Amino acid sequence: MSDLLLLLGGAALVNNFVLVQLLGLCPFMGTSNRIETALPMGIATVFVITVSTLISNLLNRYVLDPWDLKYLQIIVFIVVIASVVQLTERYIRFASPLLHQLLGLYLPLITSNCAVLAIALTVADLGLAEALAVGVGAGLGFSLVLVLFAGLRLRIDQNSTPKSFRGAPIALVTVGIIALAFVGFRGML
Repeated sequence: MSDLLLLLGGAALVNNFVLVQLLGLCPFMGTSNRIETALPMGIATVFVITVSTLISNLLNRYVLDPWDLKYLQIIVFIVVIASVVQLTERYIRFASPLLHQLLGLYLPLITSNCAVLAIALTVADLGLAEALAVGVGAGLGFSLVLVLFAGLRLRIDQNSTPKSFRGAPIALVTVGIIALAFVGFRGML
């Protein structure tokens, strides 16, 4: 049990795929303008990563490995991720049309989020419990960083920022500082 918690914490904090591996920056930068969009996007990403990790791991273990079809792994995982994203998008459109409108283009972009595919590929050969721990941890880490960054962007926008730093430059500097702060977690886990 402690190994699973270490995997979960490691994926969320130490090996955060946004800050350490620089994956998934498009939805990260796009939906972090407001906390109202950052939190639902984080929850949707946690759901997509968790379900995609589970299905990909099972398909890898019971279909691709036994039939020696490892060369189809990327294609199969992309189809799984796209299917999970489509189901998630349809549910959000049905449950909350306003939220669907707020997330806009960024919700379908989870399909092309390289981080979701990277996690599915990384955990493909792990056991099911370990794969789920890494998947949930990676999703929670994405959500944590997304909400933290949205809060910081709100504070930055309220303060007077020099004209040359407004927009993307200050956002990237802030992401770099957050990444440096997350380096401090390396000694913990």
